[in-house]
Amino acid sequence: MAGKKQMTLAYGYSLIKFCIVLGTECSFGKGRSFWNKGEKPTKGDVTSGRESVEQNGSGKAPGTVEPSEKVKSKELFEDMTVEDINSSVQNVSQEGLSEDNDETDDHDDRGKENMDIGSESGSISSHGAENGRKSPKKRTTKDAARDSERPSKRARRIISDSESDTDVDSDKFGDLEETPTTSSSEKKTTKAPKAPRPTPKQGSAVALRPTGGNTKAPKDSLGDHTPEADASDAAEMDTAEEEADDAEKVAKATAKMVTTGSLTSKAESLAWKKGSPIPYAALCKTFEQIESTTKRLQILAFLTAFFKDVIQLSPRDLVACIYLCLNRIGPEYEGKELGIGESILVKAVASATGRSAQSIKTDMAQHGDLGTVAQTSRGHQKTMFPPPPLTVVSVYKTLNEIASITGQSSQSLKIGKINKLLVACRDNEPKYLIRSLEGKLRIGLAEQSILQALAHAVALTDSSVVKLSEDKRATVLAEAAATFKHVYNELPNYDEIVPVLLEKGIKELPKYCKLRPGVPLKPMLAHPTKSLTDVLNRFENMTFTCEYKYDGERAQIHLLEDGKIVIYSRNSENLSAKYPDIIEAVSKVPKEGVKSFVLDCEAVAWDRQKQCILPFQVLSTRKRKDVQAADIQVQVCVFAFDLLYLNGEPLTTKPLKDRREVLYEHFNEVDGVFAFAKHKESSNVEEIQTFLDEAVEGNCEGLMVKTLVQEASYEPSKRSRNWLKVKKDYLSGVGDTFDLVIIGGYIGRGKRTGWYGGYLLACYDEDREEYQSICKIGTGFSEEQLAEHAKFFKDHIIDRPKPYYEWSDTPNLRPDVWFDAVQVWEVKAADLSISPVHKAAIGHVDPNKGISLRFPRFMRVRDDKKPEQATNASQVADFYRSQKINSAAGELDDE
Repeated sequence: MAGKKQMTLAYGYSLIKFCIVLGTECSFGKGRSFWNKGEKPTKGDVTSGRESVEQNGSGKAPGTVEPSEKVKSKELFEDMTVEDINSSVQNVSQEGLSEDNDETDDHDDRGKENMDIGSESGSISSHGAENGRKSPKKRTTKDAARDSERPSKRARRIISDSESDTDVDSDKFGDLEETPTTSSSEKKTTKAPKAPRPTPKQGSAVALRPTGGNTKAPKDSLGDHTPEADASDAAEMDTAEEEADDAEKVAKATAKMVTTGSLTSKAESLAWKKGSPIPYAALCKTFEQIESTTKRLQILAFLTAFFKDVIQLSPRDLVACIYLCLNRIGPEYEGKELGIGESILVKAVASATGRSAQSIKTDMAQHGDLGTVAQTSRGHQKTMFPPPPLTVVSVYKTLNEIASITGQSSQSLKIGKINKLLVACRDNEPKYLIRSLEGKLRIGLAEQSILQALAHAVALTDSSVVKLSEDKRATVLAEAAATFKHVYNELPNYDEIVPVLLEKGIKELPKYCKLRPGVPLKPMLAHPTKSLTDVLNRFENMTFTCEYKYDGERAQIHLLEDGKIVIYSRNSENLSAKYPDIIEAVSKVPKEGVKSFVLDCEAVAWDRQKQCILPFQVLSTRKRKDVQAADIQVQVCVFAFDLLYLNGEPLTTKPLKDRREVLYEHFNEVDGVFAFAKHKESSNVEEIQTFLDEAVEGNCEGLMVKTLVQEASYEPSKRSRNWLKVKKDYLSGVGDTFDLVIIGGYIGRGKRTGWYGGYLLACYDEDREEYQSICKIGTGFSEEQLAEHAKFFKDHIIDRPKPYYEWSDTPNLRPDVWFDAVQVWEVKAADLSISPVHKAAIGHVDPNKGISLRFPRFMRVRDDKKPEQATNASQVADFYRSQKINSAAGELDDE
């Protein structure tokens, strides 16, 4: 009896070690998924509920099974035969396992296995021999080819209907783990409290991947922000070589994490079937993983692994996955909006869970997150026949349907559709569904990360790339990311790009996806500078031009092949309804032979009697929608400064000198309606100063200084140092204004009774998807402006700060009223300082303190910018470092 028990235990331990080597769970029938550390398996644990594997003491080695048998657990072993299992089990048994063996060794070995994400689950890496094991089956070229078409079990998630009582603990990323500078528990920051992450329940439909700790902290490695950043680094000009080097480092680390399977070494090996719709649960699991970390490399690795699975299993669903990751329901320029307020969502959650709206609001006040409330309220749902699980496509389709609902009964119809989605939700799905409906996922996922992860995923589906050396593979991934970003910046439409990407691959993408009229590209932006000396130093030995910087609204004018003219703002909003007069005027300025074009311009308010430019405040009084040409009071003039496309040919790669010549050759100026930007070529500082003075006298903001020949291509969606801006008010000081979001107000007293006497402003952190307080402001307002602001924000008052507002709860800072983040103001400041109270750019310069503006002054409302396009945390940190460097330089000059 003792011998039989010993044989059973030996067999069990052997199988455990074999499954660990495979990187898969040891799961049979309805038995335990795997044993906790230090536990000993029992006979019941080893025995399969589907096929009993018994030992009869016939002299066969422990763990031997008849070769004719096939393993029934197809999810675990797929194509492997019992000979493969016997070979591996016997090899493992030779190590002399005893009952006292600690599973820690197995755990460590498992983390060292180098299994490619593209290899079939069950295949063991050839370098496993260094642990004293042999591969159970020699791999062939045919095997490798087959493997490249199938995602690894480590990176896959199957929606399983089997019971699971496994708690997945946090996964460390080995040597690649990036230690955060500070944890959220150490920061004295007030944010809405979050509910604890729910643990998977028995019978859960989704098997969990491991997640890292949920500590949110300033980023640190490979291009992120270190607490003691060298200020001199900020003074260095960004070069293509430096950017490429950083991208290659990121690609190397991310690829290593993905291809070694380190992301899922503790996870259950689960995935959906090839060709079937992607479960919404799989996407939500990825969201949960991303939310659990602030490490850029981990975020990229999680998303790369998910996209790789999608590409290999259900490529038709890739576009829907991308848009849900972006929290959009289509291309940005189409302007689709859900139009769902908090009250609608509260009613929908109450209806789906059987709770009262008041109880939902009470929980919201406690948790600060309606998504968390919806998730914890699922226990109240009563359904006789549970609906089928949600899929990514079904959720995306329903969101588009909600966006299209209009009319008197639109609210009830929207609530009905949301209710159906909520009733079908499982596990953590309600949390992320509600956040998507709110318009804020708040998981720290920026679009640049999505572009990079998608490019890496496509590249890693090629088995030849996976087989490359680490350095070569990193180079390929970095090049893939650069190519994909370039294409997307010129044609920002995933519906058009992704099908070509899947069919042709990344290398061929630029041939088929190019800039074209009708799809607005994100404009190229300029870096601020504080002196003309800085300009001359930057463009030393280079040919450059100085242009007037007009104080108006950026306008990208498209002429389509069918003759239609469309105008887009800098944030891709369609402005055609706002400027019917521009459409009429521009239709008359192209010369004969011009069939299509894309112009980069500035629309300014124009006094036709005095033939001069009017201030931006005058332009801002124009209606934004349904403008009739006969009713226009404020006339405009368009100043064109760049031509990006002409008659079927993109011009962005040509130098500015050539683009300008083509512009002059194909368009006519019309007084007071359409003109070319005034410019001057000179490297003499006195001449440039005179030109700047003329620009200021002409009601312009200052000058734009651009390279003409060298490094003079048009770089969409980039704030390039090949364009510098010199503003009239900032030849001393911080160098630029700030575009900030209003998140709170302070009740006015005295002369300001009945209005708000001041406001709390914030910058936007793109990586964390949060607004960080930067200053209080109370100067620069006229009485008329105070009244206008009070009237505007009356409709945007909220009863508590949003969970994505980062601020310090001190008596002097807490606003009397909180506002939704809906408007951007341009603000002028004397300088910046490190602040123990404000949270702007926290961790970028100081690990525990933010940055604040000193003596801020209101300049104007920026209706042309969305809140997410406000000055971001990285820019605030750059301004501070630049100020510090210039101050030090000034002190040296004084000496």
